[in-house]
Amino acid sequence: MTEQTLARARTGDEDAFRELTDPYRRELQLHIYRIVGGAQDAEDLLQETLLAAWRGLERFEERASVRTWLYRIATNRSLDALRARRRSDDPRMMQMPEPSRWNEPIWLEPYPDVLLEGIPDEAPGPEARYETREAIGLAFIVGLQHLPPQQRAVLVLRDVLGYRAAEAAAMLETSEASVNSLLRRARAAFESRLPASRRERAPLPNSKREREIVGRFADAVEAGDVDGMVALLTDDAWLTMPPLPQAYQGPGAIGPFLRANEERRGTPLRLVPTRANTQPAFGGYLPVPETGTARAHGLFILTLEGSEVSAITWFADTSVFPQFGLPRVLR
Repeated sequence: MTEQTLARARTGDEDAFRELTDPYRRELQLHIYRIVGGAQDAEDLLQETLLAAWRGLERFEERASVRTWLYRIATNRSLDALRARRRSDDPRMMQMPEPSRWNEPIWLEPYPDVLLEGIPDEAPGPEARYETREAIGLAFIVGLQHLPPQQRAVLVLRDVLGYRAAEAAAMLETSEASVNSLLRRARAAFESRLPASRRERAPLPNSKREREIVGRFADAVEAGDVDGMVALLTDDAWLTMPPLPQAYQGPGAIGPFLRANEERRGTPLRLVPTRANTQPAFGGYLPVPETGTARAHGLFILTLEGSEVSAITWFADTSVFPQFGLPRVLR
C-alpha cells in the first residue's frame, strides 16, 4: 500500500480502493466463513465488509495496516451476523435408523476449494498455532461452530491468523485480559472436540493414492453397492449430516443407514467430483426416470485415513452447487 493510493481512495477513487482491498478478498472471505460456518453467508458478509470499509475510509487512522483494519471490520460484521441469526435448532427430519448418537445441531456449509486459490499457506502472524490447510478442514470448522461467537472469533484471530492479544483486543474493542480469558476457554472446549489429527495420515491431495480410494468409493456409490462403500470405512468412521443431529459411527451403523437410503431413492446417485474444505467431495444427482436427466440431490465430503474413509459428511442443501461450479441438472 502507498500513501498515494490511500489518498486517492479517500477522494472517492474506486480503482484505488480496489487496489487497496483486492489482495485480501479471498482470505477475508475464508476468515468470515470460519466464524459463521456458511459459504454463502461469507460471500454476503465480505461485500458488507468492503462496503463498510469504503464508507469508513476517512476514519481509518493508519495505526494498523489496511489488512488488520479489514479483518477488524470483517470480524465484527461476522459476530453481528451470528447475533442476528435465527436458525431452527430442530430441523425437519425424515425417518432414519436410530443413530449412534445425537449431536448438537449446527449450521454449516461446505467451502469450495476454488475459493482458496491465492491465499498464502504460511502463517500470517507469530502467534498462529494451526496451518492453513488444517484450519479449513471440515473437522476444524465443525469444532469452531460449537464455540460461542466471541470465543470463536478470538480463537481464529489468535490461533489461526496469529494476531497478538493486544491486536485482537483492539479489533474486538475489549481488553487483553478479556481476550486471554476467552482464548483459554475456547482452546479447552475446542481441543476437547477436535479429533486426534489424522490428516497427516491422509493421502496427499490429488495424489494417485487419493484418487484410487475416492474412485473406488464413487464407483460403489454409482453402482448402489452399499457393501462396497462399507468395506472402505474405518472401524470408527462417522457419517454426519449438518444441521441434522443424527450421527452414525462404524460400518455396523452406517451400512443400514446407507442401505435404507438406497431403498428409499430406488436408484443409485450419479456423481460429479469436486473439492471442499481441502478434501475430496462429490455433487450427488438423483436420476429422473424417462427424462435422461438427474437433478441435484446433495453434496458429500470424504475424510480419508490411510487407504480408508474415516468420515462422510452429507449436505442436503443444493443451493451451494453453483459455488462449486456444479450444475443443477445433469443431462
